[in-house]
Amino acid sequence: MRARGRGIPVGLLTTNAAPLIGVDISSTAIKLLQLSQTGSRFRVEHYAVEPLPPNAVVEKNIVEVEAVGDAIRRAMQRSGARTKYAAAAVAGSAVITKVIPMAADLSEDDLEGQVQVEANQYIPYPIEEVSLDFEPIGPVKDNPEMQQILLAASRTENVDMRVAALDLGGLTARVIDVEVFAMENAFRLIADQLSVPRDALVALVDIGATMITLSVLKNQRTIYSREQVFGGKQLTDEVMRRYGMSYEEAGLAKRQGGLPESYEIEVLEPFKEAMVQQVSRLLQFFFAGSEFGKVDQVVLAGGCASIPGVADMVVEQLGVPCVVANPLASMSLSPRLQAQTLAQDAPALMIAAGLALRSFD
Repeated sequence: MRARGRGIPVGLLTTNAAPLIGVDISSTAIKLLQLSQTGSRFRVEHYAVEPLPPNAVVEKNIVEVEAVGDAIRRAMQRSGARTKYAAAAVAGSAVITKVIPMAADLSEDDLEGQVQVEANQYIPYPIEEVSLDFEPIGPVKDNPEMQQILLAASRTENVDMRVAALDLGGLTARVIDVEVFAMENAFRLIADQLSVPRDALVALVDIGATMITLSVLKNQRTIYSREQVFGGKQLTDEVMRRYGMSYEEAGLAKRQGGLPESYEIEVLEPFKEAMVQQVSRLLQFFFAGSEFGKVDQVVLAGGCASIPGVADMVVEQLGVPCVVANPLASMSLSPRLQAQTLAQDAPALMIAAGLALRSFD
């Protein structure tokens, strides 16, 4: 997200020439991903997931920038990446987006000036407190003399916190994107895994540690998004409470096993049911405010998507085909990477993958 006039060298929606590493700053972990490209094929060069201390990031807002910076530095060391440039993202809830029509023949300078004027109408903050950017996204239907401009704006403090955390981690921010746009960018990596045509209505549901985000895509472009507080931390908290474990022990036990036999029925199944109810509720919000009454397919992403049986439960309860996202499925891997570990983490790497793809814009 470019803070126009303030000199911050980062840009939302803009192109980039330097190799970038995608840095997904979630509520519980830093996820890094760097890709290379040969022809049309991508290769995973560097990757790491580094846990964050509890409450360093709360509902996708950075609270302890030093702790986040330290985790980024550890993740970079673990990944072995050498690049100094990064793409990160702010949460969709922290961004105002608006599609506005403008004359198609405006020069870039005139367009930028006009966007600044228009932004004042749509942004409920003083313009000097806002980082904004824009991107032409095509002509206005039935009016080729007009073009559609996507305006995106966030309070500058949201951008500055991510820039500062990256800096503390030894990286320079080249792009500050929006998580919803990063997910859309990564969607092309999983499009061939779906059982529906390109123009289908697809619900992409990212279920992380503390937030669940629904993005609805039509023709592989986002037409709706909504966030809700819910995530895997609730399962971790229940494991801690029921079995007397620390936060770290509970998280490890969830991933590696070793919990009592009662865990599956008494803890995990109710959480999976609650997850599917949250997906259903988010879809109902979408249906209530749109012309649509159903989606053609559901795609699950995020750490919770890896829980066995969740996709089957969505199919059973919602009556919609469902798959778990793997944005890295068709990529080759650097020999230093462990394929099994990467496959387990892949559903949680959609945002990081979308950010890493910004190297090739």
